[in-house]
Amino acid sequence: MKKGEKRRQELLQIAYRLFLSQGYENTSVDQIIEEAGIAKGTYYYYFQSKEQMLEAVIGRMIEEEAEAARGVLASELPVAQKLVGIIASVRPNQDEQPIEEALKRPENVLMHNKIRSQLLEAIVPLLSEAVEEGVRCGLFACNHIPERVRMLLILSSGLFDEGEFSRADVDVFIDAAEKLLGAAPGTMGFIGQFIRQGGAEK
Repeated sequence: MKKGEKRRQELLQIAYRLFLSQGYENTSVDQIIEEAGIAKGTYYYYFQSKEQMLEAVIGRMIEEEAEAARGVLASELPVAQKLVGIIASVRPNQDEQPIEEALKRPENVLMHNKIRSQLLEAIVPLLSEAVEEGVRCGLFACNHIPERVRMLLILSSGLFDEGEFSRADVDVFIDAAEKLLGAAPGTMGFIGQFIRQGGAEK
């Protein structure tokens, strides 16, 4: 790794730690600079603003999550468990909630949409490979797999990202997933438990 890239990664690591420990809004550029022991001009050489740094921190999180998802895809797990494992790999853990909350603020809506697009680009090919495996083993029967996977991800994000949903929401989503992937009724029931672990039914 070149010296400049190493310095940039060091700054991102400091920002990531501070965002988690005290929240994005409570972390100033000056604190990051002081922690890194650099001049303000050096900081602005790498990042034009704190918002740009947040975007880079999220981008690095996505890269690490995608790497974990690739490990799940390459495993010997059954297809159903691979699907759950891949999705679980790209969900922020509890410690990363302060960063997630920062993205939900109105002033960060454009950044949130951009990062959501990056996440879709990272996860759709991996889930598509898992679904293709499911087609080969007779679990699914569908074409246009990347488009179907993308639609399912967008639907699940709209329904479940806020953490509150009804049992009916879960049941309808599972039914939609089975129909989109050409799976027999009941095939995707395992998704229900996974969804409920990430939020609270109302």
